[in-house]
Amino acid sequence: MSTVFLMSVRETKKESQGEGVTERKTDKTLKFLKRASPRLGLNLSSYVAEEEEMEKEDAAGPSRRDALRSHEMQSVCEVGTDAGIVESITLKNFMCHSLLGPFNFGSNVNFVVGNNGSGKSAVLTALIVALGGKAQATSRGSSLRCFVKEGESSADVSVTLRNKGRYAYKPEVYGDSIIIDLRITREGNRSYKLRSKTGQLVSAKKEELVSILERFHIQVNNPVSILTQEMSKHFLHSKGEGDKYKFFMKATQLEQMKEDYIHSKETKHVAMAKVEQHAEVLKDLKRKVQEKEERFNSLESLDNMKAKLEELQKQMAWALVTEMEKELLPLQEKLQSDKRCTEKYNEKVEEWKNKVVEAENKYKQIHEQLESITLRVQELLPQCAQLKAEAQRCNARHKSSEVSVHRCKTNLRDLEKDKTQLSSRINELKLSISQTTGAESQARAEQMEQIQAELHNLAHQESTLRQQIDQYQQASSRAKDELDKMSQEQDSLQRSMNSKRRNLQTMESSRSNRLRRFGEHMPMLLSTIQEAHQSGQFRQKPRGPLGYCIRPKDPELALAIEICLTNQLQAFTCDNYEDEKVLKAIMSRIIRRGRRPTIITSAFLPRVHDTSRRCVDHPLYPSVLQSLEIEDPVVANCLIDQRGIESILLIKNRAEARRVMQDRNPPRNCTQAFSQDGDQIFTNRSYTAEQSRANYLSGDVEEEIRLLEGEVENQSAQLTQFQQQMRKVEEDIRQNDGLLSRAHMEQKKTKDKARKLQLMLADLQNVEEPQSEDLKPLEEDLEETIGKISAEHIEYVAAQADMAQLKASCEEAEQEYEQHKDHISRVAEEADSIKEELSKSDQDVVKWKHHQNHYEEKRCCHLDNIQTLEVDLNSKKQELETSVAKAIQICSERLTVDRTPRSLDTEISRLRVKITTQQDQQGDRLEIMRQYREAVGKYKDVAQQVETLNDSIKTLDSINNDSLKSLAEHRRFLSYRCQCYFNSMLDQRGFTGSMKFDHKSETLSISVQQASGANADVSDMRSLSGGERSFSTVCFVLALWAVTEAPFRCLDEFDVYMDMVNRKIATGMMLKVATTQRFRQFIFITPQSMSSLPVSKYINILRLKDPARGGNDEEEEQE
Repeated sequence: MSTVFLMSVRETKKESQGEGVTERKTDKTLKFLKRASPRLGLNLSSYVAEEEEMEKEDAAGPSRRDALRSHEMQSVCEVGTDAGIVESITLKNFMCHSLLGPFNFGSNVNFVVGNNGSGKSAVLTALIVALGGKAQATSRGSSLRCFVKEGESSADVSVTLRNKGRYAYKPEVYGDSIIIDLRITREGNRSYKLRSKTGQLVSAKKEELVSILERFHIQVNNPVSILTQEMSKHFLHSKGEGDKYKFFMKATQLEQMKEDYIHSKETKHVAMAKVEQHAEVLKDLKRKVQEKEERFNSLESLDNMKAKLEELQKQMAWALVTEMEKELLPLQEKLQSDKRCTEKYNEKVEEWKNKVVEAENKYKQIHEQLESITLRVQELLPQCAQLKAEAQRCNARHKSSEVSVHRCKTNLRDLEKDKTQLSSRINELKLSISQTTGAESQARAEQMEQIQAELHNLAHQESTLRQQIDQYQQASSRAKDELDKMSQEQDSLQRSMNSKRRNLQTMESSRSNRLRRFGEHMPMLLSTIQEAHQSGQFRQKPRGPLGYCIRPKDPELALAIEICLTNQLQAFTCDNYEDEKVLKAIMSRIIRRGRRPTIITSAFLPRVHDTSRRCVDHPLYPSVLQSLEIEDPVVANCLIDQRGIESILLIKNRAEARRVMQDRNPPRNCTQAFSQDGDQIFTNRSYTAEQSRANYLSGDVEEEIRLLEGEVENQSAQLTQFQQQMRKVEEDIRQNDGLLSRAHMEQKKTKDKARKLQLMLADLQNVEEPQSEDLKPLEEDLEETIGKISAEHIEYVAAQADMAQLKASCEEAEQEYEQHKDHISRVAEEADSIKEELSKSDQDVVKWKHHQNHYEEKRCCHLDNIQTLEVDLNSKKQELETSVAKAIQICSERLTVDRTPRSLDTEISRLRVKITTQQDQQGDRLEIMRQYREAVGKYKDVAQQVETLNDSIKTLDSINNDSLKSLAEHRRFLSYRCQCYFNSMLDQRGFTGSMKFDHKSETLSISVQQASGANADVSDMRSLSGGERSFSTVCFVLALWAVTEAPFRCLDEFDVYMDMVNRKIATGMMLKVATTQRFRQFIFITPQSMSSLPVSKYINILRLKDPARGGNDEEEEQE
């Protein structure tokens, strides 16, 4: 096989020379083949020598070259016959067979035939496993323990390889044969024993087996050497072009070359990583060399170091003097600056004194205004009483006139009844007259009487309707007034309930975070302030909310403290105005709507103000400052400055608080007091608190939530009751409005009907009728009654006019009384505003006094600081004089030193240590020199390693580039040879075809032309029949055989998919190839009988028995 391959190389070379390719390119190809030949199992050393000899002998003619080639073929045959072929194999307890073999194989062609189950594939599997193959490569099991027969503890395989010829492996040790004994245990472990031909144990290491296989070029995992059914099915019978390409790469070992190339690149990266590591080591070694060198050089510089030490001590003495002078300079400047600041403190104290005087004057003025308003109110009260009495008298007269009008109205009603009776009697008489006078008069009288009766009924109906209208109007007016009052009460109740619900939500959210009591935005605001402080945006971190930073000691006083500090609980305090601007910007981002917390700007001090001279000290009751737990002095100072909590008392009982504050001798320095219920008591007035519960400072959150839930539930029930009552009142209003509307319509209809009847009655009365004597008295009485009615009506009208006049005067008196009363209320309201202004002025007085005291204290502290600073300055001057005296003793002349005493002291200490160390090691000079030489040697060794690694990296780069080029050339060359052999094999059956390699996409496409001629169809292998496709596959395998090298080749059931014709052709082709390669061994496994094979000494047939149940399986026949 190697001869064919080498001859093809020569032909390629000759063709290349014919085409004008340079000798340099040809030589490059030969160099590549030298590098690639070990991976393909080729021996090119003799070829290269003979090729050079043939080039020299080209002038001798073709006969000389033919003789050389014949000699080459004979020499290769002689060399390769005995190296690595399988002589025999024996199986024991392997798979399902108790014993198979020993099978003796011929040196050329071997057929292993037998029915299914006879052990054909077991022989091939045992060969793979015995030669180091993995269990997965056999496609018969996932692990080695699967090959141990059921019921047995182990399985044994023995393979004998021939060890003759030029490439024999240690022939002096093993002899002409190498026996490989393999044992597989039930646990899946395997062990090897390598024996010589005589059976003597040589080695039990797998590495020895690997060396033997490499020597014989046996590649168990190469499908060209051993092709199993599963491998054939996966690669050869697969329709995928990528699978065929993988098969080609694996068979030609190009895949291994590619993996080696990748491994070489990885090796390069590892070397580069080592170079980086060595570079770090070099830095450390260089530092050590410098230390050793410095130590070595220090042996000769001890005197210099001592002189330098003395010089440094002189510099140190004057450097201390210079440093003390520099320390004195800022003290002197600070003292001068503080003295200048004393004037500012004096100005501040005077300024606040003036503000206190102004505030006190303003307080007096407002107090005088309040007293004048009080006098005005007292003067207006008697006049208001007189107007009230006058209004009451007018109201009494009006009531009397109403009685007169009612009496007149009653008389009119009685006269009307008399008039009605007289009219009825007259009508009766007239009726009788009409009856006597004629039917016409009678009918007219009846009609008149009927009309009068209807008029009377209509008048009564109209009176009733008028009364109903008055009743409906009054009822509707009262209901509307009641509805307005209820609506106002409902709105007030709804606002109160909404407020309590908001407080309840705040309380519930504050269960986990007390900050939420001060607003939902407060946790985010504090978090943002913390982040800004960490990033350096604040000089001093702002404090707040102030209510979150305090805690009452007595929970019962929480409401009083909260009302006292209402304006400060949600406030923040800043150290300076720059921090205030930053905090305002943060608040504007976090709190976009609603009221933002107040910001108080005041310098932060590390200690709480000394309030001993202005604080209230009561033996029974604490101040607000004493009732609070305040950890941060900044918060305490802010509340002292802004609210004066040190001068406000907390007294639980309201009556006791009034007694204490409004007594003739109130507590000293006490400005006001608060009761437990939150009432504010001054020395001359008091205010009742509207708030009933602490929202921010309460301790028991659950109790507060329970109380708020109870109040919300009660108010919700009240609101529901109000809504039900309002709906009832609204329904009554709608009913009254409906009834009023219907009454007005009926009244209008009644008036229209009465007007029409009166017109009809007037027409009937105008008819002249004879009068009777009896009618005259009655008519006279009727006229008299009518006259009385007229007179009574006139009196009634006069009484009504009098009543209206009295009513107007009554209303005028009441209006004047109300105006006077409103005037008094306005004056009182003015007094209230003045009271508020007075309270504010009082607070200003307290605040300004507090600021005055604050600056007076600061001025005192400032003066104390100046005094302390002067003492320190004098002490520093004395120390400076002492230091100068010491420096003069050390060095009489003053030195100018640029370095600091600390750096000089460090250098002096280091120099002393070096001198001490050197003095201790002064007698060990040889040891120092030895350590220095060792450090230099280690440094050079590592540097040499780094240099070597860099050279290796460059070499690897060159090798990788050459390997990549060689891989491409080798791949192109082998694919070309494979195509040639493939076409040659197809041509034996009248087929033509082509193999197209696409190395970029890694695909191999095989197309076959079934007949010759111009009209033949060209198609891929998928269009062929099963037998033809198997034949084409065999051609592909033979082509791969032609371009690869191995001592033996095994095919498992190669003809299983072929018909008789194709099987015969394929067998003939393989035998033909085998006859040309007598130095190679071929093992074909097939279920066919192979009885048609010719008898030849080169063909060996092993027939296996059919599987025998319960007995040992042995070799049946061997030919």
